[in-house]
Amino acid sequence: MSEMKALIPFLNNHFSGCTFERKTPYRKKPGPKPGKPETRSSLGRTGKSLAEQIKYELVIALKSGFSDLILVMDDLDCNDAKTREKLFLDAIDSIPGTADVVKQVGFAAPEIESWLIADWDNTFANDIDFRGRHANMRWWLSTKSVPFDNPEFFSKLDTERNTCEEKLSELIIEASQRDEGKERFSKGTHTPRMLMNVNPDIVCEKCPHFRGFYLQLMAFCNQNPNV
Repeated sequence: MSEMKALIPFLNNHFSGCTFERKTPYRKKPGPKPGKPETRSSLGRTGKSLAEQIKYELVIALKSGFSDLILVMDDLDCNDAKTREKLFLDAIDSIPGTADVVKQVGFAAPEIESWLIADWDNTFANDIDFRGRHANMRWWLSTKSVPFDNPEFFSKLDTERNTCEEKLSELIIEASQRDEGKERFSKGTHTPRMLMNVNPDIVCEKCPHFRGFYLQLMAFCNQNPNV
């Protein structure tokens, strides 16, 4: 997830009763060399690939001590949430000693950019690179059936590729390129920057997957402060 560098600060900022630390992937590594397999800790894993990564990296991470909560975050990419959640929980449960640890799975559906779409006024409309043209971008995205009031329901699953038929982030990139010579939207630059301006209360109103994860995590952190 390109937004990873902002996700931990986002969590620590909004869930003050908890302190979050990323365990996997623990650092960004260069891409695999030709002829060599991809490293287990490399970025960009999702679904079954991420589940296998969890099994490998969690064993290493927990050698330094068990946390009060194990949180898994992933893009849903139009997959079934219950099936994907079970995949991750089963991966964690396969690690010895995790039976009594609280576990939670949260999804950005279909991608984390849906949170930015939901809180448009605090993200695109407020960003230095897009505030002067955000209205035109929003209009164009609306012609592509982007549902601003429930952005998690954008697109549907392409069963052959096991991902969304259309990528929300790719449409945002395309929308940003309609004005020649202007800044192009970047998942690596703009998503993390905008994420820090997101108002979770607004996103909760429009994104059921986010709301479920947010309220559950908020309840845990309030009941178990300073974990």
